[in-house]
Amino acid sequence: MQNTRDALERHQISIYFVAVVVATVVALVIPGTAVLEGAINPALALMLYVTFLQVPVAELRRAFGQVRFLCALLVANFIVIPLLVAGLIQFLPADPMLRLGVLLVLLTPCIDYVVTFAHLGRADSRLLLAATPTLLIAQMTLLPGYLGLFLGEDASRLVRAGPFIHAFLWLIAVPLVLAALTQGWAVKTALGARASALLGLLPVPSTALVLFIVIAAVVPQLGPATGSALAVVPIYVAFAILAPLLGWIVARVFRLEATAGRAVAFSASTRNSLVILPLALAVPGAIPILPAVIVAQTLVELVSELVYVRLAPRLGRSS
Repeated sequence: MQNTRDALERHQISIYFVAVVVATVVALVIPGTAVLEGAINPALALMLYVTFLQVPVAELRRAFGQVRFLCALLVANFIVIPLLVAGLIQFLPADPMLRLGVLLVLLTPCIDYVVTFAHLGRADSRLLLAATPTLLIAQMTLLPGYLGLFLGEDASRLVRAGPFIHAFLWLIAVPLVLAALTQGWAVKTALGARASALLGLLPVPSTALVLFIVIAAVVPQLGPATGSALAVVPIYVAFAILAPLLGWIVARVFRLEATAGRAVAFSASTRNSLVILPLALAVPGAIPILPAVIVAQTLVELVSELVYVRLAPRLGRSS
């Protein structure tokens, strides 16, 4: 079973690209795939549940014991990256909906497949995995404030509190509680241990499933938003280049070990597009611009990860 899990992790980038390509073909060939939009939240809840399930209590204690790492992670994601994003959005058209899409995706650090990418890039993926609940709670708490800061009055017109509360309950609280209960069951019974081991195979397949559902649901609705998606690609490319460097600099300032520093660099550069999409879809008039803008970032990021996993091991190699 461990061999299967290792194989899935080694080939996850290929798996994700296949999911995206197949979903695109299905959306173009089969009419009506937009109805899959209703399956996005359940698929996300499953993905986050199996992700949280990989975070044992001992690792959570380890993460909170690494104060410098947590401080570097939070500073990079919630101070340095927002400053970078504030600069980048100045190069966008003054369309509030377009800017909202970019802000939603670039202000939210990834909490799922970043862990495996970090592992492939020889970062401390276990430390990053243990910090995922903290990252998710922090971004959901801070995001409304950042949107208000960057968008002004447009934020109150476009963004409502309801979707954030709904996302917190169903995408954070419920999966986290279920993961904790499953871990307790695994400790107490052999059946629970076997079930937990089987669920441990699901992080990569569940992420691929989310990618498939998102792409298949969004592609039929893009239509005139293709131009908007192309307009933001240069911003995403600039972010993909600058964000990991800034994350690494923050890690150096906090004097982290090389593997922990690489984890901060991966976290700073990898965004939470899949989890943030339901929030975007709840915005009045979101379709087609917001889904197009967010999915465009996902595609740029997947290509960027191919570069990161090859270059990241060189960071701090002499340390």
